[in-house]
Amino acid sequence: MKISNKFAVYSVCVAAMVSISFAKAPKGWETDVDAALALAKKEKKAVMLEFTGSDWCPPCIMMGKEVFSKEEFVKAASEKNVLVHLDFPKGDKALAEKNQPLLEKYKVDGFPTVVLLNSEGVEFTRFPASKYPKVKLFLDQLTTALENKDLD
Repeated sequence: MKISNKFAVYSVCVAAMVSISFAKAPKGWETDVDAALALAKKEKKAVMLEFTGSDWCPPCIMMGKEVFSKEEFVKAASEKNVLVHLDFPKGDKALAEKNQPLLEKYKVDGFPTVVLLNSEGVEFTRFPASKYPKVKLFLDQLTTALENKDLD
C-alpha cells in the first residue's frame, strides 16, 4: 500500500474515533435542558448551554479537547453552573434533529456558542466559546458573566 493510501486510511480512522468520542456528552455534562433547568433551580445555579458540532466544526473539536472535556474545567464550572452539551453532529443525524428545536429556540447561528441561562431559563448572556480557548480564559469569562446575575 502506498504511503498516501496509508495516510488516508489513518486519517479516516482518526476522524471516526474523534466523532465517536465526542458524539456523547463529555463527563459531567447533561444533554437534557429541562432536567438541567430543574437541577439549576434546586441548586440555585445558572445553566450553561454549549452548542457544538463535535464531528465537523474545527473550533468545536478544539474546545472539546482543550476546555470542555478537562476535569479541572468541569469541576470549576459546575460549582455555579449546570453544564449542558447540545451537539449537532453530521455523523448522528438523529441527535442533530433532536437538538434542532433548541437551536431555533435560542436563535444560535454559529458554532461553538455558549448561552447562559438563569435557573428560570431566562438567557442573560451568550458568547462564542472559541474566543476563550484555554480553561483559565473560559473560567474567567464565566465568572465575569455570572457576576451580579440573579440566578433565582
